[in-house]
Amino acid sequence: MDRFSTSLLGEAKTLLLATDGSHYSDGAVQEAIFFGQACQARVLILHVVPIDAESLKQANAKIMHRQQELSAYFAQIRKMAQDSGTECDIIVIGSPTPEHAIVEQAKIRGADVILMGRRGRAGRLYLITASMTAKVISQGFPMILILPEESLLTGSHVLVAVEDSPGSRLAVEQALSLGTCCATLKRITFVAVAKAKADLDHARSMAEHICVQGRERCPHLHFEGLAEAGHPSNVIVRMAEELGVDMIMIGGMKSGPLPRMFTGRVTKEVCGWAHCGVLVVTAGQPGHTISATSTENTTKN
Repeated sequence: MDRFSTSLLGEAKTLLLATDGSHYSDGAVQEAIFFGQACQARVLILHVVPIDAESLKQANAKIMHRQQELSAYFAQIRKMAQDSGTECDIIVIGSPTPEHAIVEQAKIRGADVILMGRRGRAGRLYLITASMTAKVISQGFPMILILPEESLLTGSHVLVAVEDSPGSRLAVEQALSLGTCCATLKRITFVAVAKAKADLDHARSMAEHICVQGRERCPHLHFEGLAEAGHPSNVIVRMAEELGVDMIMIGGMKSGPLPRMFTGRVTKEVCGWAHCGVLVVTAGQPGHTISATSTENTTKN
């Protein structure tokens, strides 16, 4: 686990990985442990057992049964963490709303980033209506990293989707800050998507303006600004694959009206279709309170 000395997650000190216990989370587990090593961060492995309208006794029994089913899986994660010298806690809870429980646990435990795996490239309808990943993104946590099953972030090239919104500006700032802490980051591409060809000049100007700021702050990095007219998620995903980037950064949802271009739908589509990891950066995080009672069991490495 010695791919690069510093992390694409900056100075994060507590990472929460939400896993369903399947092989679809394998890439996310590996990256979480690696980031924990690279950042000298604590890694929280969270599994949420869906609980319906059950008694407390039934809920506890269901949680304990699920823990037993995943005992070998958790043992493997503990071994990976031990081998890398990473502090790792295993947490199993029950909740009727897993997406809310994931964000609540991240807030309670002071996580800087939520990491989640992804089940291949989701279809459009499934992505919007059913994906747990999409539901968690909708909660507006400040930083969520979505990782495909066979994820490998080498840290050399990042694509940032840009538009005039708080979330997008925060993603740009986060990307520029990586230039000072990620030793292997060599190239940042800013992509602006115009709604129509008539808006292309404005999009190009916006992308190039950000490049100028980047060159002033991080002269050792290569910056490029690209613009294209079309459907935002289609353009972003295609460009990312053609350029072979390691990670996409995009603004997420915020409290109040949605951004003009990168609506929640576009952010979710990029997360579901991209060949690489996607870091969702959200400004104006809305508060969220969970009223459901959950049962928890924590195992410390």
